[in-house]
Amino acid sequence: MTLLKKYNQPEHLLLAMAFTMPLVFSVWMVLLNNFVIEKANFTGVEIGILQSLREIPGFLAFTVIYLLLFIKEQSLALVSLAITSIGVLLTGYFPTVIGLYLTTILMSIGFHYFETISQSLTLQWIDKEKSAHFMGRMLSVKAAASLLAFSSIWLVMEHYAWSYQQTYFMFGAIALCITLILALTFKHFPEKSAQQKRIILKKRYWLFYALTFFSGARRQIFVVFAGFLMVEKFNYSVAEVSSLFLINYVFNWLFAAKIGKLIGRIGERAALRIEYIGLIVIFVSYGFVENSNVAAMLYVIDHLFFALAIAIKTYFQKIASPEDIAATAGVSFSINHIAAVFIPALLGMLWVIKPSWVFFIGAGFACCSLILALLIPKKPLPGVEVRFKELTHTK
Repeated sequence: MTLLKKYNQPEHLLLAMAFTMPLVFSVWMVLLNNFVIEKANFTGVEIGILQSLREIPGFLAFTVIYLLLFIKEQSLALVSLAITSIGVLLTGYFPTVIGLYLTTILMSIGFHYFETISQSLTLQWIDKEKSAHFMGRMLSVKAAASLLAFSSIWLVMEHYAWSYQQTYFMFGAIALCITLILALTFKHFPEKSAQQKRIILKKRYWLFYALTFFSGARRQIFVVFAGFLMVEKFNYSVAEVSSLFLINYVFNWLFAAKIGKLIGRIGERAALRIEYIGLIVIFVSYGFVENSNVAAMLYVIDHLFFALAIAIKTYFQKIASPEDIAATAGVSFSINHIAAVFIPALLGMLWVIKPSWVFFIGAGFACCSLILALLIPKKPLPGVEVRFKELTHTK
């Protein structure tokens, strides 16, 4: 009983959910391209539509605040995790264009609502002094879950010749069972502050919104074009690209918690300055790289910088009114996905003309982010959201 009470804590629920989501989502992501081509005869048109449909729930993540009128955040997180699991579980049973569109939308609704609520609960439940390190631990847990998913897929499909349908069903069912266990095991943790149940856009959060937008733009360039560069320019095979994914997840597993602790020690402004200066160098290097091994090294380092983006969330945690966290988490997720809707299509047209320009634009985004990061106060507080306010506050 004492042991159960010891582990029945908010941070353990957050870590358990953080493990479960990538365990099931990684399966959907890794199998998707092969599945849609082999079983549903997708072309570039259909996969483009599917990916756009997948991003729409992220763009509409602000609507989560209306659901909180009827359901508690903790319960909504578990329901969203269950919806994602069901979406993945059903995917193998609908190998048609319309079927895949519908299961993708179902999975994506659960995924994006879960990620929004998970961010909100983390910022509410974890103390400001510990949040950066804890978010690093969450990234490590997510990486471990993804590594387990990748290795399990290889085992059941290559060694035991499981079908796509069996694999999707197994992982979806496992995640659904874990979600049910979490719902039955963990007590309901009370809100520290009653959350606003309306959309919030506050002028004093403008720097957080701007940093979030450019972070989303940078992520899209990495996700869409960095991997494409490896295949188109350097003829990387599926196995070689998969090995890069594995290296990235191993690095996150080993170093993400340490990076989170570093952010807590040096502060958000310093951490983001390191990230964006590094990104400028990486994106410019992408534009000029001619060696496949150097390109692979850039790809791995680029992914490792994702962990430093924790600093944007901890910056917001320090400046936010406690009751604004849930509503602003939804809004920020939508802002982050504005880039996901427009960047791939616009830069995809530019890629056909001059691929290197795409990465130079990425360097430009990183420069904008660096300028914004320099505006973060050394010690962010409510009322001290930007650097010039810190100077006034000190006086």
